[in-house]
Amino acid sequence: MRIDLHAHSTASDGTDSPAELVAAAAGAGLDVVALTDHDTTAGWGPATDALPPGLTLVPGAELSCVADEQGRGISVHLLAYLFDPASAAIVAEQQRLRSERRARLRTMAMRMAADGLPVDPDEIFALLPEDAPAGRPHLAQALVRAGLVKTVDEAFAEYLSNGRGYYVARQDTPVETAIEMITAAGGVTVLAHPYAYSRGWTVSAETIAKMAGHGLTGIEVDHPTHDPAARTELRGLASELGLLRTGSSDYHGTNKTIGLGDETTDPEEFEALAGKASGANVRVG
Repeated sequence: MRIDLHAHSTASDGTDSPAELVAAAAGAGLDVVALTDHDTTAGWGPATDALPPGLTLVPGAELSCVADEQGRGISVHLLAYLFDPASAAIVAEQQRLRSERRARLRTMAMRMAADGLPVDPDEIFALLPEDAPAGRPHLAQALVRAGLVKTVDEAFAEYLSNGRGYYVARQDTPVETAIEMITAAGGVTVLAHPYAYSRGWTVSAETIAKMAGHGLTGIEVDHPTHDPAARTELRGLASELGLLRTGSSDYHGTNKTIGLGDETTDPEEFEALAGKASGANVRVG
């Protein structure tokens, strides 16, 4: 059984529609795929409606969070699965995050335009679905279209990373609050790519242990940004803390070179993860 628990659609910053994503998952030989768009559940319905026979869909989301690391706020992403999407607390927080993301993106785009870069904020937003989470990948795509860079990765390196002049910080959810919110809504949580050193500051093992104390269910161990040493350390940490271990591609369509199923989750780990949830059911094609 091949299981990929981290994939994005056009409901956030992927390039496949939810329907195209589940079709691509089936085409890649997956048995299970999780839809984990940033701070939204808008893709759940369309993905379910288009689910190919034999494919299981795990409804989820990737939540934008912040962790306290010795007084420094570190950006972390929390994968939430099988929670009740109608939870009032979750609906309100996801709406706040989407609004904050759109305001942040517009500010960054306006800074670029003011410096003479060929970026039009209104054009960028015209291409986004209404109320979709707007993120730096959308701005990166605009830079590619304008010919300023050749790839999304190059756009991040040259213009959009923390420390660059156009970067604007986010006001994300404290990770402990997010874990408790998802747990209360019947869901389970997995810390996404915790040792992705290439993305900037990462949290320590001690901070992950604190998350476990607040109800974190698992750690994403096998991820494209984790080198062998990071994977070995995370497996040991998961065993020490009693956390489940997942593996996922973090698929974004053509925005990244990673393919669906390039990293996968052990079936026993997946069964244990799903067994801890009570808020929503998997969808079976």
